[in-house]
Amino acid sequence: METGMPSRRYELIVFDWDGTLMDSAGMIVHCVQAAARDLGLEPPPEERARHIIGLGLGDALRHALPDLPEDHYEDLVERYRHHYLSRDHELALFAGADALVQALAEGGYWLGVATGKSRRGLERALEHSGIGACFHATRCADECHSKPHPQMLEELMAEFAVAPAATLMIGDTTHDLLMARNAGVDAVAVSYGAHPRDALEAVAPRYCAHSIGELAAWLTANA
Repeated sequence: METGMPSRRYELIVFDWDGTLMDSAGMIVHCVQAAARDLGLEPPPEERARHIIGLGLGDALRHALPDLPEDHYEDLVERYRHHYLSRDHELALFAGADALVQALAEGGYWLGVATGKSRRGLERALEHSGIGACFHATRCADECHSKPHPQMLEELMAEFAVAPAATLMIGDTTHDLLMARNAGVDAVAVSYGAHPRDALEAVAPRYCAHSIGELAAWLTANA
């Protein structure tokens, strides 16, 4: 991904974080289930807990446990954060993700993150990952509408004056892909994260990568 690549299609590449760059989907599921148990609730099954990954935390927990009285969600959020923040230092990037992001940054792309994490959570993750300096701008669910609303992408495109046709969203959930569709932006899915391949392909991304290596190869040939 060299500067001056002759057939460059995109100027801005936006990544989701959890399940796309960071191998965190399994821990998120564990923390959602643990938070439910802390309140004496039946935890959601893994498939349901995986589906809500990528949404803002409040929306995610409402989808995971829809029958909980509204005044109990604050307690559920607190318990989730307790479990997640006590273990987030254990998380790591998917193998090869750091090299991919660094190559894109060196290649002259604008790089962004659009995530369901809170600002505090993303800043912790960026610092821990060692690749935070590669990203030029980020948007989080506690400062924008939650996915699949297009606000995160719209704000990132406006910040760099980049058109939708020159923007690419990369994510592991249908929430990411639908956000891209709502923003008029191309999307690439990765099937190694939270949502299964068949669900991702049903949203018709430009490509569905099954590993960081496949994603890097597609970007080299198409971005």
